Amino acid sequence: MKRQYDPAFIKALKKVNVRIRKSFKERIAIFANNPHDQQLNNHLLRKPYKGLRSIDITNDFRAVYEEITENDEEIAYFSILGTHEDLYKKPLTD
Repeated sequence: MKRQYDPAFIKALKKVNVRIRKSFKERIAIFANNPHDQQLNNHLLRKPYKGLRSIDITNDFRAVYEEITENDEEIAYFSILGTHEDLYKKPLTD
């Protein structure tokens, strides 16, 4: 599955500490081989993120993405990076 990153996601990734960035790099390598590897805890989200999926980066950090199909190619579009608490403290609006 091809991966793309929202500019806001890249900006958030640059702001987190090096431990989180290293963990992200490791997890995205796992994701590239098998997006549903058990280590990632890949799962569908509920409101307010209905239709999006999340993978674990650390025990607390999550990367949220949307599965998009473009020209018969599956794309994981990563748009949100944050702690579980941050994601549900500042939810997306409909």
